[in-house]
Amino acid sequence: MSDHRLAIETDGLVKRFGDVDAVAGIDLAVPTGSVFGFLGPNGSGKTTTIRILLGLIAPSAGSWTLLGETMPSRAGDVLPRIGALIEGPAFYPWLTGAQNLARLDAAGPAGQRATRAGRIDEALARVGLTAVATKKFKAYSLGMRQRLGLALAMLRPRQLLILDEPTNGMDPQGTREIRHLVTELAGDGATVFLSSHLLSEVEQLCTHVAVMSLGKLLAQGPLADLQQSGGARLQVETTDVSRASEVLTRLGLTDVRVSGDTVSAVLDGRLPEECNRELVVAGVPVRSLTTERRSLEDAFVALTGEGFDVTR
Repeated sequence: MSDHRLAIETDGLVKRFGDVDAVAGIDLAVPTGSVFGFLGPNGSGKTTTIRILLGLIAPSAGSWTLLGETMPSRAGDVLPRIGALIEGPAFYPWLTGAQNLARLDAAGPAGQRATRAGRIDEALARVGLTAVATKKFKAYSLGMRQRLGLALAMLRPRQLLILDEPTNGMDPQGTREIRHLVTELAGDGATVFLSSHLLSEVEQLCTHVAVMSLGKLLAQGPLADLQQSGGARLQVETTDVSRASEVLTRLGLTDVRVSGDTVSAVLDGRLPEECNRELVVAGVPVRSLTTERRSLEDAFVALTGEGFDVTR
């Protein structure tokens, strides 16, 4: 029985190519209404997973549901409620952006001729392509092609949007615009499943996140929980770093470090105000006390033991 509180649910999903498991038995749980970041370096299995979800390739094992419906048997009912952008969308190069959208809308089962022109204009405006609507697709830059793919995904009301690297090929301004657009779509009530290898993108946009590496799902859940797992760090500025270190160690804080006149340690569930009280009682002159939530990059390194592409 599927859980209708989940927009996407997978159970033991596997995709094997020869002797290699590109997707190795993953159990995804994407809450309805979330902006879900599907995070991992290129080659981690994200796009393969998305292709399975949309019924483009068959899994080697496992099952999945979209919008509470069993796939792929219910694909005919489910897919019209889903918008997708995956791996550089394919359009007719000799048609304009607007003509491509009209052709593809007419081909779909839910295309409505009476509202088509208005919906196309609105979709092009939302992705910033109004000025090049009559330009042929073959003359579009990579960023413009991504925008057109997003416009196609939004031509009709969607309950779920599955976006594979939506800012690929975008300049910084375009990336910001797409981030705003994703936020708007979530605000309209859609669940957004966003695949990305950009930590900063996921950190700014997403409410929930899953971390993939080498086909395996290493962690998933609310973004804040993932950042807090392993503990936020307490930073104490003092003229007596030696005594401060002793107090924090005695309280059970871990990874105590001294740098100049600052002592830092992982809180491990301790309250900052409790630490402050114990420091003062012990006679430590506390100049400042702050907590620093670890970044998504810190969380990723803790999970995988490796670095991560954070800029490209």
